[in-house]
Amino acid sequence: MSEKCYRLGCDIGGTFTDFVLLNDQTGEIYINKCLTTPSDPSDAVEQGIKELEDKVPDVTSKLDEVIHGTTLVINAIIERKGARTGLITTKGFRDVLELGREIRYAPYDIFAEFPQPLIPRRFRLEVDERVRSDGTVLKRLDPAEARAVVRQLIELGVESIAVCLINSFENPAHELMIKEIIKEEAPELSVSISFEVLPQIREYERTSTTATNAYVKPLTGRYLSKLSGRLKGLGFKGRLFIMLSSGGITSVETAAEFPVRIIESGPTAAVISGQYYGRLFNIPEMFCFDMGGTTAKSCLIQGGVAGVVPTFEVGRVQRFMKGSGLTIQVPVVDLMEIGAGGGSIAKVSKLGTLQVGPESSGADPGPICYGRGGTEPGVTDADLLLGYLDENYFLGGEMKLDKEGARRGIEEKIAGPLGVPFMKAVWGIHDLINETMAAAAKTHIAEKGGNPKVVTVAAFGGAGPVHAYGLAKKLGSPRLIVPPNAGVGSALGFFTAPRAFDLVRSHKVSLNEADFEEIENIFKELEREGAETLQKAGGESQIHFERSVDVRFVGQGSETNIPIPEDDFRAIEKQEIRQRFDKEYERLYGRTYPDSPMEFINFKVRASLPQRLLQLPKMDRKAGSLKDAEKGKRDAYSGIAGGFIPFTVYDRYRLFPGARFPGPAIIEERESTVIVGEDATISVDEYGFLWIDLDRS
Repeated sequence: MSEKCYRLGCDIGGTFTDFVLLNDQTGEIYINKCLTTPSDPSDAVEQGIKELEDKVPDVTSKLDEVIHGTTLVINAIIERKGARTGLITTKGFRDVLELGREIRYAPYDIFAEFPQPLIPRRFRLEVDERVRSDGTVLKRLDPAEARAVVRQLIELGVESIAVCLINSFENPAHELMIKEIIKEEAPELSVSISFEVLPQIREYERTSTTATNAYVKPLTGRYLSKLSGRLKGLGFKGRLFIMLSSGGITSVETAAEFPVRIIESGPTAAVISGQYYGRLFNIPEMFCFDMGGTTAKSCLIQGGVAGVVPTFEVGRVQRFMKGSGLTIQVPVVDLMEIGAGGGSIAKVSKLGTLQVGPESSGADPGPICYGRGGTEPGVTDADLLLGYLDENYFLGGEMKLDKEGARRGIEEKIAGPLGVPFMKAVWGIHDLINETMAAAAKTHIAEKGGNPKVVTVAAFGGAGPVHAYGLAKKLGSPRLIVPPNAGVGSALGFFTAPRAFDLVRSHKVSLNEADFEEIENIFKELEREGAETLQKAGGESQIHFERSVDVRFVGQGSETNIPIPEDDFRAIEKQEIRQRFDKEYERLYGRTYPDSPMEFINFKVRASLPQRLLQLPKMDRKAGSLKDAEKGKRDAYSGIAGGFIPFTVYDRYRLFPGARFPGPAIIEERESTVIVGEDATISVDEYGFLWIDLDRS
């Protein structure tokens, strides 16, 4: 066996930090889970790796790669714990962060709040320069004025500076000049210029994204440096990679330079796992459902491919209200987030009705049953009282749950105030969170052109397998699958994610006037930048480039993305581009407008290295007797029966390929528990996946 044969995936969530250790030569997988340490996430990383050392001695020195997903960046934005940041912009554009798109997300709410900009107005300064939309200079930047502005920000005590000048995506000369001045005046200051972060049209989105990058850059750099140091201290000599929001992985250096790219780093991993399973089992439509302790994330995967969108929001004032957050324009997997997790808090609303979430008790203190000081009843408390969880086998028995504490909490905070029977309140918490998730899921699936009645639901996360059966029933889905080690299933996505990086450059020109030679040069430049980025990630292999263009009708407000499979843009006829656009536009919107002229807006390249294939290990257990896998019976609540009935409890580690049995059943493994009602049948495949078929009659 070669010296470095292991890869480690590490996913920091809001409640738990998950670890999956893969032996690339044997396919063996080892897993671990420990509570997240919010004050310093690297504490949990070090603790988890030390615990893995007990299972696989000296494994740290045998690690080839550590692939890391983190919520650090998004938490810093939401909690406003980033750096004191300054912004240098063109004269007249100081307030673009507050003006935004001048759209009210709630037009009839006169008290509607908007998020405060990450950079207060006193730290936003202007320089008197101007570049036209075609890149020609209308007013040159005075270096002396720029130096004075930089010194003013330094005197204000900023730790990081964002530079975003009007139309700099066409001509970055002035931004590059200011960057050089900052390096001369204060070499230790962190700098983000929009031409490097997002050389793309739309002033508000470009400024907001660059400002966000600058805001979290010092914090991210310190954390990644500290994490690298702690790993080296443990004896790690391999390479550290970070998960990108777009579904690829990149080097620590790139992540530190562009932390805005890793805002959705953690949640993306489950979707990448779902993509892999969708292709492996040839599932046309899969609804990937990952429910942890704090939130539930989901994504519709069609034909083994998850959608990627060019923009998203973070830090919403109204959590699920589009338009109430900070706009970030970077490629991100098309995730839907619901404020629903094991720690979601149940309470009586002002209207006297039951409400569950979106507030969460998180990892500290957690639900009441964790026994860590939590006083607000949550979803996990209800699941425990419904008989779905074994208080003596949570996390494989490492964490004893307080059933009596959960009982008192729900009685005092929910059942009593509502004036309803105790078990009605408990079931109401579980069923309401399923209903909330199902309503959001139906909307998400419909928006992507899917059908909830044909999707296969794939469950991930510690709480996902507990709720997936109820969710699938409410969606009307015929089938549910639960992979092995589902409680840490999202971390498996790290091993199937490609080393990749997405690049974009705006250049607005009509099809009729476009110079295809010039466009080819833009693509070549993007490919060169992509190759340099991947080389930092150890890219010795052949680099693959995927090209696409964002096009629209002249004057239209939004674009349509068209893939460009050709290696040379000059070889394409203009009429061919027009036909591709019309075909895609008609597919999306039902009709097109062949007489209306079209224009190019953005040119995009995805640079990627060959994937390191993950070979799922097959079960080595021979067919046996189901009696050997039974742990006994446990009374648990049935929504169909409206009360408690006996559920057969199975040890998942004792199940074998070809096993088939009916519900009601509870299948337990260390990190998660699968609940299946009496109207479903469970079968086990050669990889250990549970395939649960629901009776829809």
